[in-house]
Amino acid sequence: MLRHSDSRQNSVPLPGNHTLKMIEAKGIVKKFGNLVVLKGIDMFVKEGEIVSIVGASGAGKSTLLQILGTLEKPDEGIVNIGGTAVNKLSDKELSAFRNQKIGFVFQFHHLLPEFTALENICIPAFIAGTAKTKAVERAKYLLDYFKLSERAEHKPSELSGGEQQRVAVARALMNNPAVVLADEPSGNLDSNSANELHKLFFKLREEFNQTFIIVTHNPELAVMADRKLHIIDGLIE
Repeated sequence: MLRHSDSRQNSVPLPGNHTLKMIEAKGIVKKFGNLVVLKGIDMFVKEGEIVSIVGASGAGKSTLLQILGTLEKPDEGIVNIGGTAVNKLSDKELSAFRNQKIGFVFQFHHLLPEFTALENICIPAFIAGTAKTKAVERAKYLLDYFKLSERAEHKPSELSGGEQQRVAVARALMNNPAVVLADEPSGNLDSNSANELHKLFFKLREEFNQTFIIVTHNPELAVMADRKLHIIDGLIE
């Protein structure tokens, strides 16, 4: 990563280990047919850091996020997360690693409509094989933390957009991941709900020392981050 992209947007010290690279990507290339979307991305994110990624539509922001989250594999390059070379993991190992270490927040929530808020939050724990009693206890804690306890038995269609997104964030935190990746998390929210969500990310970082990478078109959220990375033509500016 070029050093001139590393300017801090505020003076708040990072929690945790200031020097530990939680995520490191080197030489990331991704092609779709003849289209080269990512052309050799080099970047890192420190433990407890919040980094925003911005750029024009089609610049490769979401593709990069999916590669960092192990949902996509690069055609070239390596990704290390918390000291683990994820490229070297088998599909089974990678699935377990993703479930335990990475939380995802998407623009379109992806809550399962037939399940309640409580049940949606529990899903990552059930996938990990956590006992139901322990999973429900954790989910109730998160519901209380997000001020959603009274909505525990409501299905997504009965929740506001802001409430649905908070349920989605709670689900991302269910297994206490080291890294949270968010793709346009406030894209479908009104300005008030978006502002509350932005503040929430920083509160979570302060309390739980989680590392965040946020792809966004929201300029206010982008500049709130510790660092803002700009992708242009498949490279970080």
